[in-house]
Amino acid sequence: MSDKVFVQHYDSPLGRILLGSDGTALTGLWFDGQKYAPDTSGTACAQKDLPVFQQACRWLDLYFLGQDPGFTPPLAPQGTAFQKMVWQILETIPYGQTMTYGQIAGLVAEKTGRVRMSAQAVGGAVGRNPISLIIPCHRVIGAQGQLTGYAGGLDRKKKLLCLEQTGRIET
Repeated sequence: MSDKVFVQHYDSPLGRILLGSDGTALTGLWFDGQKYAPDTSGTACAQKDLPVFQQACRWLDLYFLGQDPGFTPPLAPQGTAFQKMVWQILETIPYGQTMTYGQIAGLVAEKTGRVRMSAQAVGGAVGRNPISLIIPCHRVIGAQGQLTGYAGGLDRKKKLLCLEQTGRIET
């Protein structure tokens, strides 16, 4: 695996997206201005047209047309073991559906053999998801169905959920 970071931009209906890769798999997908997005200005980044970027752009094209893309490009999110466990659960949330932080906490508790898991700890891991959209952190909602937290902004979260329900983005 290379230490070099490859990047490509994608213009979406909800703003510009930065894609990151290790050369083989997608390591990041962030909206411009998104919380926790990396500052790539001082990093050795190279613009390169990689197969994983082609797959990610195809995925995004289909997604923003209001379709479930039906495939996932190779992913390699970097994080702690706990974060990766939460992100794996996020990947199981079907297109057009949602899950609460509490439900995810229950699944994490089950997987780790604990009686309980903090929904706040889960929220922290969800917020640090480095591959937005494809690892669908926007599908996580509060216990009462309210929209809470999204590193890309609550307005985008609302539009993404609407897109998955109606096939179009409300303006």
